[in-house]
Amino acid sequence: MSYHFQSISFSGMQPGKRLIVLGGVHGNEPCGTLAISRVINDIEDGRLDIAAGEVTFVPVCNPLAREQYSRGGERNLNRKLFPTDNPQQFEDYVANWLCPLLADHDVLLDLHSFHTPGEPFAMLGPKNNQGSLEPFAHDAEEEALARHLGVKLFVDGWLDTYASGVTRRQGQSVHETPDADVRYGVGTTEYMRSQGGYGLTLECGQHEDASAPEVAYQAILNTLAWLGLSGNQKPEETPDRKTLRLFEVVDKVDPADSLAREWQGFECLSAGTLIGTRASGEEIRAVETVHIVFPNPHAEPGSEWFYLARPVERV
Repeated sequence: MSYHFQSISFSGMQPGKRLIVLGGVHGNEPCGTLAISRVINDIEDGRLDIAAGEVTFVPVCNPLAREQYSRGGERNLNRKLFPTDNPQQFEDYVANWLCPLLADHDVLLDLHSFHTPGEPFAMLGPKNNQGSLEPFAHDAEEEALARHLGVKLFVDGWLDTYASGVTRRQGQSVHETPDADVRYGVGTTEYMRSQGGYGLTLECGQHEDASAPEVAYQAILNTLAWLGLSGNQKPEETPDRKTLRLFEVVDKVDPADSLAREWQGFECLSAGTLIGTRASGEEIRAVETVHIVFPNPHAEPGSEWFYLARPVERV
């Protein structure tokens, strides 16, 4: 079966930013697709005006994954997102279409959801830097948008922490996995920043949470208003914000490694809390008060099992 890719664009009469909004990067995360469809209807029915700039919507980035209602079609689209001259997997073809589209815009809002209950949150990029890993020059604009999205929780430090995990994996020849490569940590927002733009990943809630599409919908409206693309009043800053910074990734090394219980994302663990136990019997405990982030009891050996984060002052 063949598939097609779809984007829908609206341009205002005045100059302005070029925004791209993505849904369905992962096929089992419906909130972005639902919210985008609702906003498109608002525009077409005259309830929402695009007065300046341009907005492009991609309701379903990965149609194969969406058809399967799975995270990926043949792999995770939100990893190692680069164009390639020799596409092998379905997601390579998606990337060859999506990456030039991202590069043609200034700002990205990528809408996602997660598998365990939890609070909506946004992933932030790095502070401005000229380093080799993720050079960046738009932290002020990205943070300003984050403050007006409508969520209170933010996470940063993704690529730095991922890279430290890659360095460890590269020294362990037991497991040959795709994530033993820094480039595997590059997804939509990282690619957007590499092309001179900026962007936010918004995790809107649990996959099937009825409130997740509403979180996504309000975030789109807030983004359009904040960037001056719509005629709506600019949103107020969200109060009582909190930012967590990832600082360590712990890998699963054996299929029999087990978490102490089914952790929810962002749970605060006091020093000494048992997090998990290795197949060897070795216990993994929190050495300080930390938050557990992205716990994955079904991780493959040699890949990310969970992340640890600390509170920081940022957004």
